[in-house]
Formats: sequence, structure tokens, C-alpha cells
Amino acid sequence: MLGSPHLPLINAAFADVAIAHIYLNSLMLERNLLSVGSHVEAALGAKKPVVALESTVIAHGLPRPRNLETALRLEQIMREEGVTPATIAVIDGKLCVGLEEHQIEFLANSVDIKKLSTRDLAIAVARGWNGATTVAATTWIAHRAGISVFATGGIGGVHRGSLPDVSADLPELARTPMIVVCSGAKMVLDLPATREWLETHSVTVVGYGCDEMPAFYSRVSGLSVDVRCDSPVEIVQIFKTQRELGLRSALLVTVPVPSEAEVPAELLPQTLDQSLDDARKEKITGRDLTPFLLARLAELSEGATLRANIALLENNARVAALIARTLCAPS
Repeated sequence: MLGSPHLPLINAAFADVAIAHIYLNSLMLERNLLSVGSHVEAALGAKKPVVALESTVIAHGLPRPRNLETALRLEQIMREEGVTPATIAVIDGKLCVGLEEHQIEFLANSVDIKKLSTRDLAIAVARGWNGATTVAATTWIAHRAGISVFATGGIGGVHRGSLPDVSADLPELARTPMIVVCSGAKMVLDLPATREWLETHSVTVVGYGCDEMPAFYSRVSGLSVDVRCDSPVEIVQIFKTQRELGLRSALLVTVPVPSEAEVPAELLPQTLDQSLDDARKEKITGRDLTPFLLARLAELSEGATLRANIALLENNARVAALIARTLCAPS
């Protein structure tokens, strides 16, 4: 037996079984850590469309009571389009995929909700935290739950200033195969540097019905996209081809804010400059900076940026739902 010519094949087979055993154990561990809502689990099991939604916008991105109203409205939009919404957060140390309404209300009305990026997930689980997930953390969790489409408002990016400060959203996009629907990067960031980072790290940027990358509150940025797509079918075709080629990065689908909600171009520079100046004076940095700037912009613009933010969130939810339905449609 020791000299059998079949020994290498037998050893390889045993190795494959061992690897499979380890892989299955890792999946079981992930499932123990993941709390997937029954409605989401049923939809995924039936290969029906599911779209992930982040929770930072609920706990940190919008003022009360608009945060709760918007969160519930985004889920309603998904259901109206025949898609199962899966709002994601960490509740009592559990990675929750598909929050119940009372859990969304908890996030919207509580004052001690952590803002969690990917680096924070292990700490949050180990210590039983309650936390809202950023684009990075939501992408990481959604992918492991088997969800392929994620709708958000704007991604993080490269911050302004001399210190290299890059949001964890960007590297997560570079390593996670997911369709991420957004309105570009938040305009408080360094948009040209963010666009350059995405190009350098091979994240394909699609303009959905547009030829340039939107700038969150504005439909124009002067920054090019890699390709324009005018239908969900085109998006899905590119995403499936990425998977066939073995590319691991996300497909970033950028959707302009609806024209009727776009903030006038002449209003944005002065309000942004004032907001940045206020942040410097108050020495606000790190993960607190973007929420501060968005809130200050809403105040200075007399609610114009807030209205634009909600409009683009709702529009992105609809676009993501159409893409998810197309992705799940029989070939």
C-alpha cells in the first residue's frame, strides 16, 4: 500500500476533505455569529432578491425623527419593488442581518450607539456592543450573509488635508465582491483623491445614467466614470463577468441625486467652507468628522442638504432593488 501509485490521489482526497471540513466549520462559526432575520433567510434560500442597507445613517447620519422615518421608508421602497430589505447592525454583540422594526427604532432613538467599521466588529462582538455599521462593516457582513447588492447614500473616501486619512470603506470595496449603489463619495471629502484611490485599487466605477461620478448633493463632479450603464441588465452583466474573471473588488454603481433635490451649485462651496472651518475650530476629527460636517451643512443650507440626502437615499434604494431583481431573474 505504501508504494501504491494511487497514494498521492488518496492523500489529495483526504486533504480536500480536511479543507472542506475546516471550511464548513468556519461557515458554522460565522452562522453562529450572524443573526440572519427569518425573512432574509427565507428570501436567500429561495434565491429571491435581497438588498442590504447600512445603519450608520440611522444612528449617526440623519437627525431625529427623520432618521427613523427614512429607515422605514427605505425598507418600504424595497418591499414595493418585490425585494427583501436587510438592514444591518450589531445588536448585543450579534451581527444582525435584517433588523426588525423595533430594532430599527432602538438604533434611531438611543444615544449610545457605537459607529462600527470593519476593524471594530471583533471588539463589538466580544464585548456585546450595540452599534451601527458603516459602509465598510455593512459590506463585510452582507457578503458573508450571502447578499450581493447593497444600497447606501455616499461612501467614505480620502479626507481633505495633508494627513493621509482614508476611510475603511475604500479598502473594503477593493476586496469584497458586491454591487454597491451610492451617489458617489460624500462631498465633504477630497473627491479627486477618492476617485484616484478607486482607480488605483481596481474598483470599477459605473455611472448609472450619467457620464461622470456624482458628488453626493450635486449631480456633477468633473470626475469620470469607467463606464456608463443605463439599465440594471447592463450592471448585472458587468458584475457577473467580474465574478467569472475571478476579480474580487466591488462594482461601485454611482447614481446622481434626483434633479429636483440637487443642492444649488452656488450654495455648496460657501456652506462647505464654513462647515470645515467650524470643524477645525472645534477640533473634530476621525470618525466624528463626517457626521459633524453633514449636520452642519444641513443647518447652514437651511435643510437643503438634508432633503437632498433623503432623496438620494430613496432613489438609490429603488435602483438597488431593480438591480437585485435583475440579478435574481432566470437567465
